[in-house]
Amino acid sequence: FQSFQLDPSIDKALVAMGFLKPTPIQQKAIPLAMSNKDLIGCAQTGTGKTAAFCIPILMELLKSPDKIALVMAPTRELVQQIEAFWRNLTKFNPNMHCVSLIGGLPMNGQLRALAKKPRFIVATPGRLVDHLQRRTVNLNQAKILVLDEADRMLDMGFAPQLAQVLRFVPKARQTLFFTATWDTNVDQLAKRYLKDAVLVSIGAVSQAASTIEQSLISTTAQGKNNTLLDELEQRQGS
Repeated sequence: FQSFQLDPSIDKALVAMGFLKPTPIQQKAIPLAMSNKDLIGCAQTGTGKTAAFCIPILMELLKSPDKIALVMAPTRELVQQIEAFWRNLTKFNPNMHCVSLIGGLPMNGQLRALAKKPRFIVATPGRLVDHLQRRTVNLNQAKILVLDEADRMLDMGFAPQLAQVLRFVPKARQTLFFTATWDTNVDQLAKRYLKDAVLVSIGAVSQAASTIEQSLISTTAQGKNNTLLDELEQRQGS
């Protein structure tokens, strides 16, 4: 990571997080994103794409105090993971406030967080549209836009919400687009929202990383809850 010539506060945070050597997607994407290019990052799930966009974003926000960044992700779990990574990354930059906007939680807490003028907004499309309609979030200074797991957002039917949100984001912006799979719909989305984008593709993009262990457990509709509880009790971590 030192080869990227990052701000010392970022280097310090990465060491504290145990990040010593970038993954292939980080190695290729971070320098391009730091040069303000639009970017398509195509890599397997579990290869470190969150750091690949959060690190360049933080570098840009440190240089440009008037800018904010918006990250959209398809699920509340992924939004929360991105928020947790950002908080660790900004451990030595406490003014880089973050807010996560997700459904299923009360609006009041999100409104209080928005009142602090966060520099980093990470949201699911549906809840972000809710805030835009209520005029409780302002994206006029969102000069960096990230669509994370864009393929899943399309699979989950978020294309209309993405189109709504993009009307509120400045046209003069940097757009970073991360996906694990590529098809015609994803390609059309990229062409619609990115300008002269650089493509970074790592490995086979339609399967999980080799470091992720996958297994299949057979059960029944009646027995699935007990089976799930049994599995959760046997495991640690995610």
